Amino acid sequence: MSTDYQTAREALGARLRELRAEAGLEGKQIAAALGWQTSKVSRLQNGKQTPTREDLTAWAQAIGRPDAERELHGLLAALNVASARHRSWRRQLADGGHRGRQEIGVRLTEKTRQIRGLEVARVPGLFQTPEYARTLFDSLAQFRGIPSDIEAAVAARMRRQEALYDPDKTFHFILCEAALYHRACPADVMAAQLDRLYNLVGQSRIELGVIPFGAQLRRTVPHAFWIYDRRLVIVETISEELWLTADEDLTLYERAWEWLSESAESGAQARRLIGRARASLDLV
Repeated sequence: MSTDYQTAREALGARLRELRAEAGLEGKQIAAALGWQTSKVSRLQNGKQTPTREDLTAWAQAIGRPDAERELHGLLAALNVASARHRSWRRQLADGGHRGRQEIGVRLTEKTRQIRGLEVARVPGLFQTPEYARTLFDSLAQFRGIPSDIEAAVAARMRRQEALYDPDKTFHFILCEAALYHRACPADVMAAQLDRLYNLVGQSRIELGVIPFGAQLRRTVPHAFWIYDRRLVIVETISEELWLTADEDLTLYERAWEWLSESAESGAQARRLIGRARASLDLV
């Protein structure tokens, strides 16, 4: 079973457990209500068994949350495409919106000790403020024509950021300087976001570099990508995500990250670049 498939299944199981707890019910009560063995409830909640659409509909009814059925079906849809190398955004987000994808991100981050990433035009999700993330999710929902689940998606993204304080994890990110200026949000939201980035520079277990405008590069910047340990690379395009696990892909993206990191400014110089972008905002 592929790692990403299992991650998606665990994300679905975690959401089933959360919904049950929110309803104030024990697992054995769910089992009794649905005529299931308690072992089935346990397997579903712990990501050990893949539910059917009928299982999820029954779960939503048993906890008194028929409105959750759409979300659960969305998580199942994400699970069903998890074995694919190319993951269409339309298929991933059609039912459950962005929240389901963020839940997968939470579980994926939990399983990873080192994340390396390159962002070209926006702040990485792990470093976003709630207001910045909210603006992006709203824009993406409109662009893709999907139901808006902004608050749930933002909450999941903020929960993912708890990993930043895990002493067993490290985060190494490179941002193009353009990401400090591309603004899909109000100026005050961007200012707060840049303040957060400024304060992250130099923090323990977080390495944040900025490639300045005009920097000499061994290789031009291709697109954003994230490397999870040495097992998975995720590349996001407008239409789909690529989940790459082949050794040759991992080697290629690691080389790209290393070459680009040579041109990135860190420490005080990174703060200077962030501060310059902050000062450019026209705030009264």
